[in-house]
Amino acid sequence: MATSLGANTYNRQNWEDADFPILCQTCLGENPYIRMTKEKYGKECKICARPFTVFRWCPGTRMRFKKTEACQTCSKIKNVCQTCLLDLEYGLPIQVRDTGLSIKDDVPKSDVNKEYYTQNMEREIGNSDGTRPVGLLGKAPSSSDMLLKLARTTPYYKRNRPHICSFWVKGECKRGEECPYRHEKPTDPDDPLADQNIKDRYYGINDPVADKLLKRASTMPRLDTPEDKSITTLYVGGLGDSITDLELRNHFYQFGEIRTTTIVQRQQCAFIQFATRQAAELAAEKSFNKLIINGRRLNVKWGRSQGEGGRRDGRGGKEGRGGGLTEMGLKLEPVPGLPGALPPPPVDEDTPTNYFNLGPNSAPPVMNISLPPPPGVAMPPPPGFGPPMFHSMDPMGMPPPMGMRPPVHVHYPSQDPQRMGAHASHSGGS
Repeated sequence: MATSLGANTYNRQNWEDADFPILCQTCLGENPYIRMTKEKYGKECKICARPFTVFRWCPGTRMRFKKTEACQTCSKIKNVCQTCLLDLEYGLPIQVRDTGLSIKDDVPKSDVNKEYYTQNMEREIGNSDGTRPVGLLGKAPSSSDMLLKLARTTPYYKRNRPHICSFWVKGECKRGEECPYRHEKPTDPDDPLADQNIKDRYYGINDPVADKLLKRASTMPRLDTPEDKSITTLYVGGLGDSITDLELRNHFYQFGEIRTTTIVQRQQCAFIQFATRQAAELAAEKSFNKLIINGRRLNVKWGRSQGEGGRRDGRGGKEGRGGGLTEMGLKLEPVPGLPGALPPPPVDEDTPTNYFNLGPNSAPPVMNISLPPPPGVAMPPPPGFGPPMFHSMDPMGMPPPMGMRPPVHVHYPSQDPQRMGAHASHSGGS
């Protein structure tokens, strides 16, 4: 194929020289003291075939070495990382981002048109301040609901793991734990994710990762508005320990007047009560699966009405909350090992409930049980054993009935004050 003298192969003025790469947080790694090697004009860009400065580094312990694959001009045109070619703002493939923003950026694929397009974009990049993307991406709307739902908020360092050891798969690896590659079974070769192409990802066509994310976006759950119009409270979960009441108010005040804000630190959640139902509906619509504060994705749901908190049973008692919910609508997981609730005893109208075999007209017996008096205090006579209220008129000397007999002194050894020393006195007398 003929190549013009102005092509990148001969024109060294178009070759790129840089001091630091354009990387995402995942590719850069979690080590703040990272070391890189810099090779000036080390390789050709895999998109525009122009020589550029290649950087190589290790993102962390037990991670594989990574290097830049595309030049900085191609990276700035699409606002992507030079290594993984994922969007720097959302961490998503270009195809997903362009679909969410409803833009279609047709980058030329032929050599001559690609060179002309690159020169125009470099001129536009040089005239910009560098804070916003250029081209159609810079004119697109700032955000999209779908992108906010799918956006990755934290680095995914698992993507930096070493590749699978092919010798271990064949059973021939002799390095053991010193092998820098992974000793794991490979994924299914028929899996679409196993066949990825860097150019397809850059141009936003036939990207299996993008197709998977777009299918996930179409099946994401929706937040249904409750029928009870009195509910004006939103539940916000997953706060962690760093999010404060002021930060929640700074986000939710834009939707309407806030009546109260309650943070339950133990459950790491909060309840935002609005003054009007319209403000609560607007806040739920704009915050569901989109709310990110301090890098944490928060879970937003509708609160529960007072009538749903619990229901009364037939005996007037309050039954347990359905589904293991607390008074504030928090979902509680069942504790393993605890017995369940006992069922109520069966009630049969034919089965008698007279457990003590009492007559229908008999009064229940009353038992008066009193404690004995302390030692040294005379015990009052029991009823019926007091002095007679009248003299007996029987001339034959018959004994009076039991209820009219005089009281008889009963000796209780346990109430004898001399009981503790009685043994010594009796033993001495004998």
